[in-house]
Amino acid sequence: MDNKENKHQRPQVSGKTVKRLFKIIFKNYKKLIPIVIICIVISSIVSVSAPLFTEILIDDYIVPLMTIDNPTFDGLNTLILIMAGTFLLGVLTSFIYSRLMVNISEGTIKYIRDKMFIKMQDLPIKYFDTNTHGDIMSHYTNDVDTLARMISDSLPQLVSSLLSLIAVTISMFIQSWQLTLFILAFLVLMLKLTGYITKKSGGYFIGQQKTLGKVNGYIEEMINGQKVVKVFNYEERAKKNFDKVNEELYDNMVNANRFSNILMPILNNLGNLEYVLVALLGAYLAISGTAEGLTIGTIASFLALTRSFNQPIKNISSQVNMVVMAMAGATRIFELTDQEPEVNDGYVTLVNANVDSKGNITETNDYTGQWAWKHKHHDGTIDYIELKGYIEIENVNFGYEPNKEILHDITLYAKPGQKIAFVGATGAGKTTITNLINRFYDVEDGKIRYDGININKIKKEDLRKSLGLVLQDTNLFTGTIKENIKYGKLDATDEEVIKAAKIANAHDFISMLPKGYDTMLTANGSQLSQGQRQLLSIARCAINNPPVMILDEATSSIDTRTEKLVQDGMDKLMEGRTVFVIAHRLSTVRNSKAIMVMENGKIIERGTHEQLLEQKGQYYQLYTGAFELE
Repeated sequence: MDNKENKHQRPQVSGKTVKRLFKIIFKNYKKLIPIVIICIVISSIVSVSAPLFTEILIDDYIVPLMTIDNPTFDGLNTLILIMAGTFLLGVLTSFIYSRLMVNISEGTIKYIRDKMFIKMQDLPIKYFDTNTHGDIMSHYTNDVDTLARMISDSLPQLVSSLLSLIAVTISMFIQSWQLTLFILAFLVLMLKLTGYITKKSGGYFIGQQKTLGKVNGYIEEMINGQKVVKVFNYEERAKKNFDKVNEELYDNMVNANRFSNILMPILNNLGNLEYVLVALLGAYLAISGTAEGLTIGTIASFLALTRSFNQPIKNISSQVNMVVMAMAGATRIFELTDQEPEVNDGYVTLVNANVDSKGNITETNDYTGQWAWKHKHHDGTIDYIELKGYIEIENVNFGYEPNKEILHDITLYAKPGQKIAFVGATGAGKTTITNLINRFYDVEDGKIRYDGININKIKKEDLRKSLGLVLQDTNLFTGTIKENIKYGKLDATDEEVIKAAKIANAHDFISMLPKGYDTMLTANGSQLSQGQRQLLSIARCAINNPPVMILDEATSSIDTRTEKLVQDGMDKLMEGRTVFVIAHRLSTVRNSKAIMVMENGKIIERGTHEQLLEQKGQYYQLYTGAFELE
């Protein structure tokens, strides 16, 4: 892969990214940054002072003392004490700014991680549907780590090296402008070489961050699907696919380091050549008398300054690629934090309310009362209107991508206490309808109403809180069983947790566990069976007492015996509520008030179980086994 192709494939680091990063650092550490800069300046000046002390030692003390019969060392001792104090100050300031930079770098990274995680909670479901989890995780690991190393190591070195370079250049001009001009001419050659190599490797370093995210994403995908990989003997294909993405990462890393690793040897050899040439030129100028005042001490000092001059250049050159890689990581991080948050344009508030014996209504968070929507009049008075659970979907059309509709003219009505079922092949649009009810996605055309209110007018957090959702894939989190059930209501009492578990038929199996409700779950509750995990999902939903329930393939991956337990739990939970059920097993939808048969994003049949059998259409074929769901 040549470099031209490489540049087209990789995002380029912009000045805006650099400016934005520094703005974050200076915003959060206004008091520490000036101290760090002062310490770096002092440390840089001290590093330059060593060659100057060398000149004074040789010309003012060592050479004169060699010509005196009875020398006194008072002045020399004083100079040595001054040198020791100066170098001690340099060590102290270096220690201070190094410690402060640790606080600044780790604090900045903590701030960025917080911002990323907060932003992630505000992102729409679409973002997670279109980005691999491994690549998203790569933002928190690889991108953040390279940024941390740049802030703590590269940034102080760059500032220190730049200041040292300025101080050394001034000192060199003071000592010999002729030799300094020769050094600067040599510098042009070194800078051109550095710029060429950095340009070659920079694009590969940026690509390295991007492909590292792809590799992480693929590994995460394979780990999650390891059982499927083994069942279908996909190991060899998985190896080939991984080798392909890993090879891309390898190419980027090899090319990036191939160029960057040759830079230091070249600069070191050029520095050695420069040192020899400066010594020869200095000796010639001193012997010929061309440069006035050029003494042995001056030449010795200048040669030391030459080393001091080359060292910052090497430091800057060695850090440039780290900065480029870190800025590539920062670009990816800012791409995440710049994502458009989920739009929440609702203004209707849904609350849980209790009515006392006098008819007074009190808002509560315990979900023991009646869900209601809060209606505020122009005069400031408030009405609480009972939320019954009417759902109306009217002429809805929708597509996840522009110009690719997958739902066509969907219309249906669900009343409180009714169970509405969706059946049909995979990809028919069943889950998409429930995603729209939850406002994971917003409808493009048509309306969805909740008790006569357009759901776009309801605050999303209130809407979702009033909708119970049980998915086919259970998501249990690291923590106790009690804590997982409390996800539906964080301040629930132990009695409420047990009540919810009993509704879901989960109480018996929980009680049989050694630690009961305090049993610790890890790895998505892997120590429990699929059915037990699903019962906990139902309990988590039950504790919220929602007026509307959505059950998306909730029993499709469990055995028939466990299904009866789960179905009993769901039946208890569904009493008096509006329920939407998506199911492959037609036995679970027989008692539905209405069954919607879907195909290619359309409702092609609707009616009760008996009515659909009489029609002898697709549902009849599904039920009798003449046609099977894919």
